[in-house]
Amino acid sequence: MVLQEDTNDIRWRLHLKSPPEMVYWMLATDEGRACFWAEAAQERDGMIDWRWPGGQTARTRVLDKRPPVRFAVEYYGGSTVTFDLAGDGHGGTVLTMTDSGVRPEWHTEVAAGWVSVLMALKAAVDFNVDLRNHSPEYHWDNGFVDN
Repeated sequence: MVLQEDTNDIRWRLHLKSPPEMVYWMLATDEGRACFWAEAAQERDGMIDWRWPGGQTARTRVLDKRPPVRFAVEYYGGSTVTFDLAGDGHGGTVLTMTDSGVRPEWHTEVAAGWVSVLMALKAAVDFNVDLRNHSPEYHWDNGFVDN
C-alpha cells in the first residue's frame, strides 16, 4: 500500500478504543475540539471560529453532521475534511479522515499535520491526555508538532 498517493486528497485511518459516540463528541462539539484540536473552536450558526496557538484563526463551515457516524467541515484553503466513524465490533471506533481538495503544494505539510491532530485526538479521547503545549511560541508554524 502506498500512503497518500493522491496529491489532492489526504486519507488517514485511526483505531480508537473509545466508542463512536465519544469520538463524535470530540469532533463535533466546541468542548471536544478544545480538548485536542484547537485552543478554541466555537460553532455558531453552522460556522466554526477556530483559534490556534501562535495567533492563527479561521472561520469555516460545518458541512455534515450525522451523529455518531460522520462529521465534515470546510478547512484551510477550502478543502473538505470528513471524519467517518464506524464501530470496530469490540466497543471501539475505526475513524477514517479524508481531507479532499488539498492544494498540491501543501500536501506534505497537511498530511503530517493530520497525523499530529489525529494522535492528539487518540490521546484525548482514549487516555484523557492533552499532548499539546498551548504555547504562543512553540507551535506548528515554528516547527513544533505538539502545538
